[in-house]
Amino acid sequence: MHSDSPAKPVDAADPYARAAQTFPILSAEMTDRIGRFGVDEIVAGGAFLFRRGDRSVDFFLCLEGGIEILDRDVKGIEHIVHQHVPGQFTGELDLFNDRTILVSARALPGTRVIRVGRADFRRLITAEPDIGEIVMRAFILRRVGMLLHGEAGVALVGPGHMADTARLETFLTRNALPHRRIDTEQDADAAGFLECFSLSHADLPVVVADGRVLRRPSNAQLADALGLTVAIDPDHVHDVAVVGAGPAGLATAVYAASEGLDTIVIESVAPGGQAGTSSKIENYLGFPTGISGQALAGRAQVQAQKFGARLLVSRSVSAIDCDVQPFRLHLDDGASIQARAVVVATGARYRTLDLPFYAELEGNGIYYAATAMEAGLCASQEVVVVGGGNSAGQAAIFLSRTAGHVHILVRGAGLAATMSSYLIERIEASDRITLHPFTEVTELEGEGHLRALRWTNRQSSASERHEVGALFVMIGAEPNTDWMNGCVDLDPAGFVQTSEGHTLFCSSRPGIFAVGDVRAGSIKRVASGVGEGSVVVSALHRYLESVRQ
Repeated sequence: MHSDSPAKPVDAADPYARAAQTFPILSAEMTDRIGRFGVDEIVAGGAFLFRRGDRSVDFFLCLEGGIEILDRDVKGIEHIVHQHVPGQFTGELDLFNDRTILVSARALPGTRVIRVGRADFRRLITAEPDIGEIVMRAFILRRVGMLLHGEAGVALVGPGHMADTARLETFLTRNALPHRRIDTEQDADAAGFLECFSLSHADLPVVVADGRVLRRPSNAQLADALGLTVAIDPDHVHDVAVVGAGPAGLATAVYAASEGLDTIVIESVAPGGQAGTSSKIENYLGFPTGISGQALAGRAQVQAQKFGARLLVSRSVSAIDCDVQPFRLHLDDGASIQARAVVVATGARYRTLDLPFYAELEGNGIYYAATAMEAGLCASQEVVVVGGGNSAGQAAIFLSRTAGHVHILVRGAGLAATMSSYLIERIEASDRITLHPFTEVTELEGEGHLRALRWTNRQSSASERHEVGALFVMIGAEPNTDWMNGCVDLDPAGFVQTSEGHTLFCSSRPGIFAVGDVRAGSIKRVASGVGEGSVVVSALHRYLESVRQ
């Protein structure tokens, strides 16, 4: 949604430069088919079809006249970013969920539209797959364009190296929420911005949206303010509640919803889980050039919502009542959800290093994911990656493009036992990556931000001090099962034990299933998590049939 700007060169990566796909004009034949799902309406000039902040808005196809799409800057001032002409349609990804809409739509004089209600829009996408493909592609490209151009009137203001700034940036980015980041350590606009909103450095970081200022918000507070959360009816009984939106949880949601099950997904941070933080997954079937974890998770999320699954983000399950049917899940904000069956897909949390000052430096130079954001913070500097798994190898290769040099530290003799051979070959071929076997970090330095560290070779006891831009810790994870209150059997490490045979993925308690990294014996790969999420749905059907009899 982009106004013409001849002074700027065309960027092939900018969806707004690909108008035929981002803002397609549908044929008369397609228009006729869409008309069967909606109502032909004449709209008065200047009337709003929907406004920013509305929920559950309709889909509009312009037949005559035009529709202006309005964005709002961080000060609340509206401006036109695109004008739909006859044959074009409104909407972007939030038409597939109940979140608040990011832009407004206003009719020009002489406008006539086909209005398609939300329920009928879902039927249209399913019943007319060629139209659905065009609409889906356009919606995804429009959201990518909004992200690229920092539209939708949200600004994150704070020091780039502050942990809370990194936390909020990660939350916004991983949830595909368009925003503009103003780094008070580097951005020339920062002083004027702080003055405009009467902010001091003690207030930072802040998020500014629609003229409102949120000072150091929690993820949940930010999600609520931006309309990311949806209303929950505590009396409604879902067929399936999926706890966790990593690859396994999202696959469960896609297959369950597509097969007609009333499905809700609860995710504490953002879709994708640990895989969502991966800069590039190159061995996932069907993507020979690789795909980022965030892109894969984003597509899966849209796919699940297209089939009717609801996604509740920024809320955690704190406890479960498993002695009742339906089960009741208690959320960290005091709300609760009922479901006849529960799929545990909560994955695992990152392991940390036992070092002085470690906690103070998390998010301030110590990271658990290597994305473009972290790479930008340590560009041209030496960085250290601790770990010998695929995630560590992918991070090292990604960081080597921009870092001064990448050091990989492993406690063992090498990488062969823990990393895929294609990653090992790339690491060995790079003169920008050095592997240090039998080595561990033994000391951290820095006040407010990591500045240097010391590592020690466990065989020779030789120790080296290096000034570094960042430390990436990728040494495995522990299962997120604390909330289960002894409802199911766990193995000694805390992973959920599941049965074999026709009840595969079923825990020790009927109706509670486990898939992905949280399950004892799982492979810990994206592909296997997706496979488990798809296969568990057949067991869900069998269980739900038994409790309905």
